[in-house]
Amino acid sequence: MTNKLILPVLAFSMLTACVSPKIYKDLEARHEALKKEHQTLSDENLELTAAKKQLETDLDALQKQYDETLAQRNKLENDYKALKANHDNLQNSYDALEKNSSDAIARNVQQNRELLAQLEAKEQALAAENTRLAELKKELEARSQRVAELERVIAEKDAHMHALKEAISAALTDFEGKGLTVEQRDGKVYISMENKLLFSSGSWAVGAEGRRAVEQLGAVLSENPDIAVLIEGHTDDVPYSGSGQLSGNWDLSTKRATAIVSILRENHGINPENLTAAGRGEYAPIATNTTAEGRAKNRRIEVILTPKLDEISKLLNDI
Repeated sequence: MTNKLILPVLAFSMLTACVSPKIYKDLEARHEALKKEHQTLSDENLELTAAKKQLETDLDALQKQYDETLAQRNKLENDYKALKANHDNLQNSYDALEKNSSDAIARNVQQNRELLAQLEAKEQALAAENTRLAELKKELEARSQRVAELERVIAEKDAHMHALKEAISAALTDFEGKGLTVEQRDGKVYISMENKLLFSSGSWAVGAEGRRAVEQLGAVLSENPDIAVLIEGHTDDVPYSGSGQLSGNWDLSTKRATAIVSILRENHGINPENLTAAGRGEYAPIATNTTAEGRAKNRRIEVILTPKLDEISKLLNDI
């Protein structure tokens, strides 16, 4: 039984040894580019969140400005009504005083003209405020609609990622308690698989049970073509002591991530452009390296699923 396991490992090692330096460098270059793209997506996600908060702040300010303008309009309307009532009283007085002396009539006429001028000015100011109020209301409604649309898209993305997380959890339920976890945070889905499920010590050849887990994960990913998939390899901080093709923990973590990508690429429903393999070595631990249990948790593969943000970016550009 041992000989049957050793022969495939030796054969795989001989095949990987035949990879030319040029191909390996090309893969490394592609990895760096994809890593930068992943960082860009993460930065864009932070920028989108900040933009949403700024838009909500602007919306509150606009609402306050709208309320102040409405109060000003109401005050002008009350002033207008008071002036009109005063004008009506003076008109009545004018009619009564029409029979009096021409001097008294002249004074009343002058006062009446002044009040009419004030009334006209108030009417013009009220019309201007009504126009400004209508414009502010229109802008407020447009901003509110864009914010609502942005919130709807973000909510749909979160709901889609939650459904994806639930689908992955259901697909990988057979591996619960075997070093596999699935969680959703910051708008992404994280699948963590400890190396005990996937690899033998110092090896990047995926075992039978680990392959089955990756294939079941691939079946779910093939039904979600708009998801970016980052596969990260991680090790503990114990220096690699083997010999041969590996130069250290970073090299080992990269080869393990690439091995997972190779299995996922066997599923033709997954777009290879959505796949990124990255080696993190021992530089992103999730537990202490001072205990065997902590080191076991740090030796892992993390699959990070990120939704595409094109629609949200377009909404922000429209705003």
